[in-house]
Amino acid sequence: MISDLVTWQITLPLALAAVVVGYLLGSIPFGLILTRAAGLGDVRSIGSGNIGATNVLRTGNKKLAAATLLLDALKAAAAAWIMAYFAGEEAGIIAGFFAFIGHLFPVWIGFKGGKGVATYIGTLLGVAPLMVLLFAAVWLGTAFISRYSSLSALVAMLVIPVALWILGDEKVAAIMAIMSVISYWKHKANISRLMSGTESKIGAKG
Repeated sequence: MISDLVTWQITLPLALAAVVVGYLLGSIPFGLILTRAAGLGDVRSIGSGNIGATNVLRTGNKKLAAATLLLDALKAAAAAWIMAYFAGEEAGIIAGFFAFIGHLFPVWIGFKGGKGVATYIGTLLGVAPLMVLLFAAVWLGTAFISRYSSLSALVAMLVIPVALWILGDEKVAAIMAIMSVISYWKHKANISRLMSGTESKIGAKG
């Protein structure tokens, strides 16, 4: 199992192509594009200041937030699908990972992007689609109990790599584990508020 994890068959040119395709697709700032197109200004000027769906929701436009969530997920899935189709499964995994990185650190807007939950889900959709159902189940279960959206995502991102490893998909498990660690770091303010009891709950006003 460990030997499968460290042995990648992909060639360097294809790996580099996956990096470029993944990053460029992932760095498209849909949250910013959609809010500006809707005449709502710069989403970075409100709330947490990031470009993800949660912050877009703070504009009060639920449809726009849903569209942002969908597009941010699909850009990562598309990167994985495209590269897997043309260059194999390993290229798809790499492209999905770098789409996630591109969303977090988009070159077009000063490397200040979102927190990565939607692109995490999109990468799963591209490389291990059944795991999206597990992610959704864990998220919904945790949200039902805790009423915290951030905690629900954090718990789901903890469960997914473990489940993938148990199922024998070591390469994807390793990549998703790295993504989970990075997303945890991006959620450090949420984690701090969860620990202090000041994190906003789902459905809370203001």
